Amino acid sequence: MERDPNNAEALNALGYTLADRTDRHEEALELIERAVALDGNNAAYLDSLGWVYYKLGRYEEALEQLDRAYRMSSGDTEIGAHLGEVLWTLNQRERAREIWLESLEADPDHAVLRETLRRLAPELLP
Repeated sequence: MERDPNNAEALNALGYTLADRTDRHEEALELIERAVALDGNNAAYLDSLGWVYYKLGRYEEALEQLDRAYRMSSGDTEIGAHLGEVLWTLNQRERAREIWLESLEADPDHAVLRETLRRLAPELLP
């Protein structure tokens, strides 16, 4: 990032890692917002933005970004896991289950999806 501070892929990767694995969510948000400003039509960046919003407790904003990312990505499994978790948190449990079942069908061994289901809906695991 020192050599190329406007590298959207690097900004997103670092931001997502901070959002997902640390409590440095505000810093993650800044990085991801920069990535989205550089390439706002990248589903992975929108997923990261939605995920950091979720971690910050901004659930409606998270839902908006993750729903958009899921549609753009034609049902990416990891995005589906994230979208389902936000829906679950917003008590939209039936829609969460639908998204997770679609994601399971696409990739039943996806680690993020399986971990999410173990925590929230173990009955859906095959």
